[in-house]
Amino acid sequence: MAVQPIRPFSDPVLRTVSEPVTTFDRALRGLVKSLQATMRAGAGRAGLAAPQIGVPLRVVVYELDGKSGHLVNPRLELSERKIVADEACLSAPGRWWPLERSYMVTARGRDMFGKPATVRALGMLARVLQHEADHLDGTLFVDHLPEEDRERFLDSIS
Repeated sequence: MAVQPIRPFSDPVLRTVSEPVTTFDRALRGLVKSLQATMRAGAGRAGLAAPQIGVPLRVVVYELDGKSGHLVNPRLELSERKIVADEACLSAPGRWWPLERSYMVTARGRDMFGKPATVRALGMLARVLQHEADHLDGTLFVDHLPEEDRERFLDSIS
């Protein structure tokens, strides 16, 4: 599958709530493969959401610490335990900011064939799944930052 360009932080598609996938067909499987190829094309990439390549559908892929996969129409159950760690976004490369996220996540959705899929993740993979699921709701990680940090971040990309 072809590697796709990553949409920049300013692209309106990143602020659009993605549509649920209703058809599990060859086109969806092609999208998942394109997302995986695009994610793997750059060093340090751990996850990617369909809106980041301009497709407003609820699809994410991930690959970290030997765990890789995808979820279609994911729903997250977050633990109460939180942890702060640096986070970045492929749509604003090279900028890392400390951000609090849930330490553990259970993500439920479907695979590209429509079969139920569940991913239980801790630590960094849990962070990746939360970050990518946010993209599906038109939310960027900068939205979770305190106002002062958000302003500094936005100044750094303009």
